[in-house]
Amino acid sequence: MKYLIFTTCFLIQLQHAQSQNAEAILKEAEQNVRGNTSYSEVNIQIIRPSWKRSMSMKAWGKGNDYAIILITAPAHDKGTVFLKRKKEVWNWIPSIERTIKLPPSMMQQSWMGTDFTNSDLVREDSYLNDYTSAITGDSIIEGRDCFKITLLPKPHAGVVWGKVIGFISKKDLLELRFEFFDEDGYLVNIMNATDIKILGGRTLPARLEMIPQDKPGQKTIMIYQNLLFDKPVDESFFTIQNMQRIK
Repeated sequence: MKYLIFTTCFLIQLQHAQSQNAEAILKEAEQNVRGNTSYSEVNIQIIRPSWKRSMSMKAWGKGNDYAIILITAPAHDKGTVFLKRKKEVWNWIPSIERTIKLPPSMMQQSWMGTDFTNSDLVREDSYLNDYTSAITGDSIIEGRDCFKITLLPKPHAGVVWGKVIGFISKKDLLELRFEFFDEDGYLVNIMNATDIKILGGRTLPARLEMIPQDKPGQKTIMIYQNLLFDKPVDESFFTIQNMQRIK
């Protein structure tokens, strides 16, 4: 009985330690990608079995609470803006001169016809705040030794995914692969990060591919053209009023 109690306590302590380590890894990896503030210019390629199209965007971010995305091309989408303020997400549509607040039910829907969801683009779900995490294995991705980290939603967290598995490099804490599962445990999307280079003074993947698992020949590619970190941006930049003025 004493052995059983000791074993149970040891396993609980080990699980807690793994959770703490996983949280620290995720926190540093997210900070590496996000910085205190960030500015990026991104090209997007939407690939389908019989066609493909391109988009361009600019994005500003401040921590995990604030983000603005401006579509700069093609012409018929130019000027469309998405704003995240904490848990609220807004969309400015210049063709109808209207601002729409996106309800939680829309966060899992496709963003601008891509394979990314609205939640993916504004990172509405926080891996640190909305999920419990634990190191559940090791793997090799892009030739790099990686932690395998399993994330499960916290009770009552209003998140999109039923489970997320992330692969983060041990040496430089790069987010190299994420697998997204629905509430029934089915693998829905895989995101691969490749083309590792210096961006904004940091070693980061320049190419992200989101690949739906039930749609052969379909994927969306995001390629970072420019990335800057830690340039001061006031919270007043991330307002509904500024959505119509941003260029």
